Amino acid sequence: MSTKIDGKKVAAEIKANLAERVAKLKAQGVVPGLGTLLVGEDLGSLRYVAGKHADCAEVGINSVRKDLPATASFDEIADAVRELNEDPACTGFIVQLPLPRGIDQNAIIDLIDPAKDADGMHPYNLGELVLHVRGDITTPLPCTPRGVIELLDAYDIDLNGKEVCVLGRGITIGRTIGLLLTRNAVNATVTLCHTGTRDVTDHMRRADVIVAAMGSAGFVTPDKIKEGAVLVDVGVSRVFDEEAGRYRIKGDVDKACYDKASAYTPNPGGVGPMTRAMLLANVVEMAERSL
Repeated sequence: MSTKIDGKKVAAEIKANLAERVAKLKAQGVVPGLGTLLVGEDLGSLRYVAGKHADCAEVGINSVRKDLPATASFDEIADAVRELNEDPACTGFIVQLPLPRGIDQNAIIDLIDPAKDADGMHPYNLGELVLHVRGDITTPLPCTPRGVIELLDAYDIDLNGKEVCVLGRGITIGRTIGLLLTRNAVNATVTLCHTGTRDVTDHMRRADVIVAAMGSAGFVTPDKIKEGAVLVDVGVSRVFDEEAGRYRIKGDVDKACYDKASAYTPNPGGVGPMTRAMLLANVVEMAERSL
């Protein structure tokens, strides 16, 4: 019998712990605050930002929200980033991506104060992660990779010495999760597969753990995995359901794989809630470091 790894359950436990820590911080005169910068009115981004502020209210974190029109110039966006850098009510913040076409996203991210980088994706923080393979890390960690590892840890899935196949080389998960997985504290061996990888299926069949982050609906099928593999589904695709007459979110892992796996994360309800919980954790930890 395979184990369903319930991201909603684990995220709820993490948020309950964070609420206790926030209460202690407030008793010491420190109020954590999450800032968001949203440019434009992309429906997906609007929902994500609203969800993040709802999460803040749930654990007692203050919200600092800045919204700009899609017509905002690079300089106007840069000014908003600088304002959040300087705002004492904002412990950490994110710039909601994607930004409107024509705006250099990397240049905007570079302007974030690394100490307020709630996503853990600033080049300085990624560099710190590369350098500090051993010991504790005191800079913000990328939310989704951290969420994956904490989720597996919550289910006592030991990654020490395990073969992990990561599908996809996007910066949000594919290229960054290897940095965390290969730290001494985790000690996994990682193979990163992408569109240029030959014989991807061979790599998948050897893996003890597959982290699928391609955005290719149902790519991971039972014939491509070994018996007892752990499947972590981070992929997100919008697929039209002919029977229902509407689009549905579908992950990279075909549900037919579940019976063959030893454990799996559902999608939705697996990694997604953990990503949001890790964003809150980063903000609380930033506030704790200020004491």
